[in-house]
Order: sequence, then C-alpha cells, then structure tokens
Amino acid sequence: MQNKYLGLTPPLGWNSWNTFSWEINEELIKTAADAFITEGLKDAGYEYVVIDDCWSEKQRDANGKLVPDHEKFPNGIKAVADYVHSKGLKFGIYSCAGTHTCGGHPGSFEHEFDDAETFAEWGVDYLKYDYCYKPDHIPGEVLYKRMSTALRNCGRDIVFSACNWGNDNVYKWIRESGAHLFRSTGDIQDNWESIKKLALSQIGNECYGGNYCHNDIDMLVVGMYGGSVNQWIASADAEGDVAVVADAANAATGARLGGCTDEEYRTHFSLWALMDSPLMIGCDIRNMTPATKETLTNKDVIAINQDIECRAAYCIKQWNNPENVFSLVKPMSDGSYAIGMFNFGDRDGEMSLQFWDIGLTTASGRGLDIYDCWKHEALGTFTERFCTTLPPHGCMVLRAKVVKVK
Repeated sequence: MQNKYLGLTPPLGWNSWNTFSWEINEELIKTAADAFITEGLKDAGYEYVVIDDCWSEKQRDANGKLVPDHEKFPNGIKAVADYVHSKGLKFGIYSCAGTHTCGGHPGSFEHEFDDAETFAEWGVDYLKYDYCYKPDHIPGEVLYKRMSTALRNCGRDIVFSACNWGNDNVYKWIRESGAHLFRSTGDIQDNWESIKKLALSQIGNECYGGNYCHNDIDMLVVGMYGGSVNQWIASADAEGDVAVVADAANAATGARLGGCTDEEYRTHFSLWALMDSPLMIGCDIRNMTPATKETLTNKDVIAINQDIECRAAYCIKQWNNPENVFSLVKPMSDGSYAIGMFNFGDRDGEMSLQFWDIGLTTASGRGLDIYDCWKHEALGTFTERFCTTLPPHGCMVLRAKVVKVK
C-alpha cells in the first residue's frame, strides 16, 4: 500500500554534488549518514542521504542493468542503502531522463522500468532525475511521466525529484506528471548573486508549488564558503579558459572560489524555507562550522518550511525601496503568519510591514504577537505595522500570532 504522506511536505536531506561532485565513494556516504546523527541533523528533521551523479560504471551489464562503480562502491549500492537505513534515515540516488547522465554515465532513457525496479531492489527512497542528453524529438513532459509511472509500479515508495532546470514550461505539466518536487531554476552557485537571482526568479510563481509537488529552487549552499571544485570549473568554463577547466577537473574538492558570509547563508536558508523549497544541504556536513550548524538546524525556521498546508508565501515590497527590500508572508496552518523580511541591497534598508496588507485591520481590535525565529525570542505585541532595519543581504524571520489588543 502506497504511503499517502509521501511528498506531503518538502523533503529535507543532503546531496553529495555541490561539494564532492564525482569524488564520491562508499565511505563518504556512510560518514555523511553518521554526521546526520552526531551533528543533530536527523533530530532537526533531515532524513534523506542522496548520492548524485557518477556513482555507476560507464556501461550497463550484459542484461542492461546499471552497475555501481566497483572502485567507489565495492560492496554495491544496496550495502550503502542498508547502512543509511540502519541509522533511521532514507537513501537517495541519481539518474537522468536522457541517454546519459550529465557526467556521461548511463541514463534511464528507454530503461525506466528496469531502473526503477533496480532502485527498489537496492532500497532507494528518493530519485533525483536530471535532464542531460535528452533526445530532441521527445518532450521532457513525456519522459518524466514515463519514469513516474515506473516508480509508482516498482513495489517501493520512492520520492521523485524532477530536475529539468525549469525548462519546457515545466510549471504547466509537472504536477500531473506525478513528480513530488521539480527544479524550477538552473544550477545554484555558492555566491550571493546566484542566491539572489534564483530567489527573485520565483516571485510570481507561488501558485505552482504545494503539497506533493514542491517547487525546488536547487540545493542549499549554506556552509560551503566556496569549498567546491564545481565552483572553480563553472567559473573557468564561463570565461572560456580551457586550460583552467582542465586543471580544475583534476583539482582537489577543497578549491575555494566565491562563497558567502554567514549573514548571506542565513538569508539563503530563510528564503528557501519560506518559499517551500526542499532543504537539501550541499556542504560537507562532517565538518560544519558552528554558524553553519546553527543555521541548518534552526527548528523554528524549518517548522515554517514543513508546515502541513505548504501555503505559498506572497510578496510585499517596501514602498520606498521596492527593488531591494521586501517581505514574504506565509499563512500557517495554526492561524499564525510566518514573515520573512529581506534586504537584497548593499546598504542598510528599512522594512515596514503594514498589517492592512496582510488582511489585519486596526478596526478588528487585533494585533500580532511577534517571535524572532533567529534570535529565538519574543519581541512583543504590535498593532498596525512592524518596522525594522535590515543589514545588507540580511533578513529577519518572524512567527506572528494574531491576538486581541482591545
């Protein structure tokens, strides 16, 4: 019997790609699972440990089956999945709708049912399904429906993460495809401009996400501090420097480029949480700084993301600085509001939220009892408006309960 709660709220977990790319192996995935426990991630609600691209051999076996890379995963994928499950966690893997994955490994095109059954046999709980090397003559909509049908008939509950980067007008057809989440953007980079660009791209698309089909703004870069070889390669490639790209491909994954401040990472995490995006960590969770751990395990902010109704947050811009300062207001299932105030500008900015704009009039005799989700403290009861000054690239996240004031 299918789990009727599968995909009800956005998935929480960790994915190997942002930091480790192709440098993955059995030991890394096992120690990442260990870190879920020792670093308090499981206790905070994270449950999926996901292997991204480059886990398989470059060829299928004689029977057309996918084969784990014998050097990276000498004991096979099932052994890794069993280890993850032994920690009370869930296990995820990666494939592609095209003939090959982005890293040149076998994709699932024309192998959807065989691969879905293989994943079920291995104990997979989550499939990230990418979009490289897709045949031009087949609509992506059809390919995602094919894999969705295969997963729904493989004998195991598997969360289906569609990753077509927002192409092909995905908003119009993704819910009926059966996917539990869908990438609506290109790849995130570990820098402020990328975070800002992706967040702004989704304002106005609030109506497309919801229970069982969540708008995925890509994985989190919180705590990476530029520590990924992927960042180096992407920047070098953008500049057309072939020699640098070649050098980067052979470099250690500790290469540092870009990165954000802890303030910017908090803003990033707050945006993704309020926008109901899946929270899939991309840093090395075995070596988090105290600030990174504090951000990623903030239960007050995670609770906003995991609210059972998954209501979208609407945007209210600061009247005298609308290009840089705005609030996201999310109605919560208990009658309260989650309110995120954000400053995308490069100098301090005021955000004044007028309660009339969220449907709370002075004549109602009600105000808002406000709690700061980052400082974890009550701020008091306010009527008519709440006003604050935000630092550059900073934010404030509030939980506001409607109360009588007269």
